[in-house]
Amino acid sequence: MPVRGIRGATVASANQEHAILDATRQLLEAILEANPKLTPENIASALFTVTDDLTAAYPAKAARQLGWQETPLMCAREIPVQGGLPFCIRVMIHWNTDTPQSAIRHVYLGEAATLRPGLTPAA
Repeated sequence: MPVRGIRGATVASANQEHAILDATRQLLEAILEANPKLTPENIASALFTVTDDLTAAYPAKAARQLGWQETPLMCAREIPVQGGLPFCIRVMIHWNTDTPQSAIRHVYLGEAATLRPGLTPAA
């Protein structure tokens, strides 16, 4: 079975645990909604990155709160690009699926939609 990538990003409202976890949960819930066949059981792994200004919580904790207990998760720092989007949380989900890559829906919420405008549906 192929492994496909799902990308997503969002922005936390502050460097506070609740803000990071709330934003991450909203992002993961939106990714699940956009890709109805996606379940924690068929996720090979997920990698979260955060910008240097987010230090109050691991975004992976939000995935655990959503029931992703058996899914391998990792958090890392995003490279600090000058002029980059502050308070940004990104995720790369590795999905075991026969769904073609062209049918996978990536999700960029709020200000993070500016990161990949070609992947974000028009409002």
